[in-house]
Amino acid sequence: MVENIYQPKMMRVIEVRDETPTIKTFRLEFVDDEDRKNFTFKEGQFGEFSVPGSGEATFCIASPTFWRDYIEITVKEVRRATHAFHLLDVGDFVTFRGPYGNWFPVDDFYGKNVMVIGGGIGIAPLRGLIHRVIKERKKFGDFCIIYAARCVEELVYKEEVYGWWESDDICNTTLCVDPGGETPDWRGKVSFVPPVLEQMKPSPKNGVVVVCGPPILIRLCMEKLVELGFSPDVLYTTLEAKMKCGLGKCGRCNIGDVYICKDGPVFTYAQIEGFPGEVW
Repeated sequence: MVENIYQPKMMRVIEVRDETPTIKTFRLEFVDDEDRKNFTFKEGQFGEFSVPGSGEATFCIASPTFWRDYIEITVKEVRRATHAFHLLDVGDFVTFRGPYGNWFPVDDFYGKNVMVIGGGIGIAPLRGLIHRVIKERKKFGDFCIIYAARCVEELVYKEEVYGWWESDDICNTTLCVDPGGETPDWRGKVSFVPPVLEQMKPSPKNGVVVVCGPPILIRLCMEKLVELGFSPDVLYTTLEAKMKCGLGKCGRCNIGDVYICKDGPVFTYAQIEGFPGEVW
């Protein structure tokens, strides 16, 4: 019997966490035990989620592959579908289609120095990757995280992020907020990310960088990293903002003949430079 690619699976909310005034993280488990047992994904993939009756929305899977009994998604309230998610409580149900798309080639990063740069809710697609590198820490070279937000209040996964910040033996973490976004007790940097990269001057030797955040952050960081000597083919990002159906059917995410949902969402900067249309 051919599986219906449009048929969603039911999931139950088992935990809700407030991240910021407009962002929540939802821990979800499959209602059907067979769905749970058969489900696999890789860091960087996404799914189509819906509160029944509110329409579907695209979210990355914001948890690592080795959390086997559940997945997590992080949702910023911006429209009708995401507003419906923000009304959910433990025990409520959502539907899920996926996983879709390609993924971060983590196995190819073994033995290399890894830098991860996230901005705002753009840390969500990177979270599974970060946990994977930490879990398999000995398989990688140096590990550096830069995480930025407009203000301290808008930092997502604060408990985890502060834990990474204080674990110098695991990773070198730099936290930034925009000028004016600091609090009196803020101990991180007050800066945009490109000047931080200029100050750090990371070595391109045997290095890979993964960036996700607002388009302007991705573009400026990629340009700065190339200026610092990184090859565009070792700079990765994930492009998710334009996706809708996840299957290359609706045409919302195509750039020329490239479909973000089918050909991505993970791309190198070298691939993006070759796109036949505007990305940012």
